[in-house]
Amino acid sequence: MDNIVEIKYDQTGLSSQTNPLGMRDMQAKVYKAKDKRFLLVKAPPASGKSRALMFVALDKLVNQGLKRVVVAVPEKSIGRSFKNTNLKKFGFFADWTVAPAYNLCDTENEKDKVERFREFFSSSCSAKILVCTHATLRFGLEKLTDEALSDTLFGIDEFHHTSADVNSGLGEGIRRIMNNTNAHILAMTGSYFRGDGVPVLRSEDEVLFHPVTYNYYQQLNGYQYLKTLGLGYHFYQGHYLTALGKVLDTTKKTIIHIPSVNARASGAMDKYHQVKQIIDLCGNEIDHDYIKGLVIVETSDGRKLKIADLVEDKPEKRIIVQSYLQNMKHKDDVDIIIALGTAKEGFDWEWCEQCLTIGVRGSLTEVVQIIGRCTRDCKGKEHAQFTNLIAAPDAAQDDVANAVNDMLKAITASLLMEQVMAPSWNFKTRLDRDEEDGKKERSIIVEGLKPLSSARSTQIVTEQLDDLKATVLQNPMIVKALGGDTPPEVINKVIIPKIIQETYPDISEDENEEIRQRLLLEMVVRGKEEQTGSDGNRFVKLTNTFINIDQLSINMIERINPFQRAYEIMSKEVTAPVLKVIQDTISEKKMPMTIEEAVILYKGPYQMYKQSHTNPPSLNDPDPKVQRLAQAINVIKNYKIRKEMGLDYEPSIKKKGGN
Repeated sequence: MDNIVEIKYDQTGLSSQTNPLGMRDMQAKVYKAKDKRFLLVKAPPASGKSRALMFVALDKLVNQGLKRVVVAVPEKSIGRSFKNTNLKKFGFFADWTVAPAYNLCDTENEKDKVERFREFFSSSCSAKILVCTHATLRFGLEKLTDEALSDTLFGIDEFHHTSADVNSGLGEGIRRIMNNTNAHILAMTGSYFRGDGVPVLRSEDEVLFHPVTYNYYQQLNGYQYLKTLGLGYHFYQGHYLTALGKVLDTTKKTIIHIPSVNARASGAMDKYHQVKQIIDLCGNEIDHDYIKGLVIVETSDGRKLKIADLVEDKPEKRIIVQSYLQNMKHKDDVDIIIALGTAKEGFDWEWCEQCLTIGVRGSLTEVVQIIGRCTRDCKGKEHAQFTNLIAAPDAAQDDVANAVNDMLKAITASLLMEQVMAPSWNFKTRLDRDEEDGKKERSIIVEGLKPLSSARSTQIVTEQLDDLKATVLQNPMIVKALGGDTPPEVINKVIIPKIIQETYPDISEDENEEIRQRLLLEMVVRGKEEQTGSDGNRFVKLTNTFINIDQLSINMIERINPFQRAYEIMSKEVTAPVLKVIQDTISEKKMPMTIEEAVILYKGPYQMYKQSHTNPPSLNDPDPKVQRLAQAINVIKNYKIRKEMGLDYEPSIKKKGGN
């Protein structure tokens, strides 16, 4: 399969090799900082963050005087990463053992979770380790005093679920632990930014954390088996099912993420019908393993595929398949997983070779997390593939190419652990503002805006507004309305509230109105012409809304190929040197300098500097003027390299009035 991005790695094996304590490269870096009270680990999926936490947690229990460890994950399926692990046989001094009663992510352990969480902190409890979800942690903290929380290590996985917003339950819990107890925190994430642009931590809290950063390039360049990662965008005409067969390789271990029924890509097709059609596309259903929750399919060439359906809503069926997936031990245990909102962040399936995502995703965080599902190093896996199947926009090809190029730049920068999300504006009423005692925030005061009246509407506005915007923009009702003569007041007052209610059926009429107002403000201020623009440009607009990388002048597009009566956009091959150039280019933007300014500094002050100095100027020099000279040299060097590699913007995809 052709890819937009093809990344090659050196195969040093460094990131997979272990030291005498059984630690891989990233884990050793984290363990070196084990004495820090607050530790923030930013590392990609598959780098071994869960085991890094085990090493640090056991040291804190045995050598640092802490009494207990609580590990919190976003969803139950991710709890599998923290199951009992034999560490002694690899050289460590202790094993990781979770008592069954306190593994609150076990699918057989469903009752009284919050009560068992509270019980874990009692003096009579002999267990040392508890694993739970973020939700259990939030509710459990409410049942305990500050004093009870002391002498505990809290390990927070997928830490970007925390929010600096005052209404974030998890964020407030973290701040309470930091400010009111002597507890320690080990925070871990593969994408240290949020889709809504709200900071993960307040700046005064973040400075207290000791950071350990390990990016995708370091991780994948050091793999033993995985050689390449491919990123591809394929545009189709009609319904996605007509194109799926052209990009789905059933010989590869695959996760397929289908679109929401509210998304345009679904074609208003019921999610169960979508699953049935995908299964039929794979082959003929010949059996159903009800014990494991698998569908058995025979392909046209006689192979038998085991397909797991995570779209199923019935609890009894869902628990069976979740339990089976959590306990997989062999490559042949499953072949294809079909999912809707699960199997993204933290889902551990080392044999996964291909992630096939249908429809535009409203969050770069989600894209990065999905990519991480297929990038674990595994014997026999040389290539990992992420493919996004998207309806062909009715827009100029150059505009679409530019949007894809932006998305590729954003993904690549994110894989390098760079923050590329634009900060979002915080819309407030005067009442909201007055209640915050004049705190300085980047806010817009809007007269007549209904105050957020409940925790539910606050949660949706602060944590899910970008995803809701994507859902609204892709809804067939909006598509039809924007393409016709529907008055704006009908769209705003009738259609959008209806979509919001369908998306969140549990909210009241008042909550709906509060959400609607803030959604429209977000679309007007950040989305620019999204509210009235054509459906065909939606992909372009969605990309530009979420990504603030206009100043990153990198061209990753090589050519455009035909695909299913539309096209696929192919990029230049991204090798290790290219990744280095991208990283250097990003670094340049942290100390902004145009090529024109760099040339002036090179021809003048730098030539004078050379006459009195034997060493070149350094970015670490205490003199700001010398730092600028060093930056000028870097800008010119990287400019030349980008030209030689053909990575600078070309006229065919250059933005109007930009770059």
